[in-house]
Amino acid sequence: MRRLFVLLVVGLLMAGGAFAYDGELAKGYEQLFAPAAGKAAPKALHLMKTEDFVQAIKNKEDMVVLDVRTPKECGMIQLAVPDTLTIPMDQVFKPENLERLPTERKIVVVCKAGHRAMAVATGLRHIGFENTYVLKLGVNDLARFVSPKTAY
Repeated sequence: MRRLFVLLVVGLLMAGGAFAYDGELAKGYEQLFAPAAGKAAPKALHLMKTEDFVQAIKNKEDMVVLDVRTPKECGMIQLAVPDTLTIPMDQVFKPENLERLPTERKIVVVCKAGHRAMAVATGLRHIGFENTYVLKLGVNDLARFVSPKTAY
């Protein structure tokens, strides 16, 4: 009986820790995602369509492309876009890499399919890089979209 009681107490203590969270951090994310509702969500999440990304490159918009793919991925398909920084996702938030990111220019985060880019861009916007966007559907969609006709 005593053993059952100890297991019950330990279980309750462990469960209590699983429900703990950082309330201040949650409030910050609540503010960040407040405008992301309904049809306004893509704009609020700063999603950039592939055709808009290509047009921005053609127009020589003042932006930095942040490629968060792994070195192996970049070795297979490399972006030939001016002002591209290649920093793998797990390295972006190191102080020395954050210092490489501009605060006054648009940052477009890209990855293979857009998932990692969304996570990185959300984190960057949350820490103060407000002008950060995500290439929707990533390099996969860019490869499908770009042809000799659309690239020039």
